[in-house]
Amino acid sequence: MIIPGRLPGLNEYVKSNRTNRYAGGKMKKDAESMICLYIPPWPTYEKPVEIKFFFYEPSAKRDIDNISAFAHKVILDSLVAKKVLRNDSQRYVKAISDQFYVDKENPRIVVEIYEITT
Repeated sequence: MIIPGRLPGLNEYVKSNRTNRYAGGKMKKDAESMICLYIPPWPTYEKPVEIKFFFYEPSAKRDIDNISAFAHKVILDSLVAKKVLRNDSQRYVKAISDQFYVDKENPRIVVEIYEITT
């Protein structure tokens, strides 16, 4: 799956929660709605999975934990909402890995899911 652009970072999410009691929820809901548009017609994974995230940022200015923390949450929740994952608990998601790159011309997030067969 390829999500064009970039998602808000954890710092922006925390700030929105502190600004207004509903702003953080709206930010999360808006991000999940946008992500759902880009989820391909994947099957429901019944076995545990490993999920790999590839973040292509327009610059190297944001901290990697700021980039990935909110993204993990909203992407996994979107995959559950679209029934790609039965749940995002440790029973179903066994591993998450991140890689970070700079691509000024084409910022995006690439998500790959691998079923664990052992």
